[in-house]
Amino acid sequence: MSRSIRTITAAAAALLLATACNSASTGGASEGDGKGGGSVRGVTDDSVKVGGIVSMTTASGYSKKDTDLGAKARFDRANAEGGVHGRTIDYLGAEDDGQDPGKNLAAARKLVQREKVFAISPMSSVTFSGADFLQKQKVPTFGWGTVPPFCGPAYMYGFGGCMVPMPGGTITQSWPEGLKKVMGGAKGKSVAILANDNDAGTFAIRTYKQSFAAAGYEVTYAKSTVPATSVPSDWSAYTKEILRSDGGKAPDAVVSVMQTPYNIGLFTAVKRAGFKGVITDPTDYDPGLLAKSATKKALDGVHVLLTFQPFEQDTADMRQFKKDIRKAAGKDVPLNMHMMTGYMSADLFLAIAERAGKDLTLDSFQRAADNYSDTGTMVGDRKLREGQKESFGCGALVQLRDGKYSVSSPFKCYEPIPFK
Repeated sequence: MSRSIRTITAAAAALLLATACNSASTGGASEGDGKGGGSVRGVTDDSVKVGGIVSMTTASGYSKKDTDLGAKARFDRANAEGGVHGRTIDYLGAEDDGQDPGKNLAAARKLVQREKVFAISPMSSVTFSGADFLQKQKVPTFGWGTVPPFCGPAYMYGFGGCMVPMPGGTITQSWPEGLKKVMGGAKGKSVAILANDNDAGTFAIRTYKQSFAAAGYEVTYAKSTVPATSVPSDWSAYTKEILRSDGGKAPDAVVSVMQTPYNIGLFTAVKRAGFKGVITDPTDYDPGLLAKSATKKALDGVHVLLTFQPFEQDTADMRQFKKDIRKAAGKDVPLNMHMMTGYMSADLFLAIAERAGKDLTLDSFQRAADNYSDTGTMVGDRKLREGQKESFGCGALVQLRDGKYSVSSPFKCYEPIPFK
């Protein structure tokens, strides 16, 4: 196991079980190496087996369960169109890791060793402790590249590229650049950034502190101090610091890199304290959140970062996405970003599998991934292997106002900056 993969995995999860990778492997030459001489794990003459890992339940109540629906919708359409080179996608659905490191690894081992999947798509969890195991077993894995394991390892693919690069990589500028449209530019504008006290939060602060500063903002506050294990009942200590961070006065923007339950508490607190500036996060694009009046009030006015085309944008791809989701759900359902995560994870897997040709092996799949590129997708222009070092650099902002989302900064691609 390489030192670089150990480093990446350590950054991805707060806890790893030391004995996790010591069980018997089923990824030998007969089932996993793609070099011929036997069957390829998960591949038959008429099907390809794929499974997912998603945080459907969490201690905070936050759920990504609709990621599974998004993947199913995309795979269903592929199958209806004849599959990939005559093979249908046998999608097993997603395992729930409960946002727990041990369960994430257990889910990965179950899908590979028991279910014999060819690939994992989608993988959507901030706790990706199964990354080392999947890399060792040569399992192509697709998800939202917001955790470090999607940045570097040969078998990991972020559908929007690598969002949290290692030194030597790049940082996408879609968030601070998009906010310039909202705030009338960055000159003379200050931002305060808050995250959880875990590895993901620490890494987010390091990344976005550089990102906003490079875009011309003054970063007056950047801390990962909010307990990740439970949502605070009292936010006064945080709001007091934040709202005095710009030389004793409030910053022009409050940037949260946390999940919805935390954002509801923080945003409610800063609003009650009289904050009138811009509030933004990368999480709360979900019409289902509007069902509760308190939640709707807390999130009103918030600008949410998207790394894909907004649902409000009328394009042929977006119309197809909505049609696919409706068909898979069996009815009209409120759209959310988790559906898009699953859908685009599946879409990238399908695109590479199509390029791999009829003789699908791990080797042919990886060769197809090398130098893969396409343009004009719902996440922008995709390019590999660059996408394992940097994001595709595209994004938009939507604002929730009076119970409805509207585009506050259109979907656009920006030049990344070096990550230091």
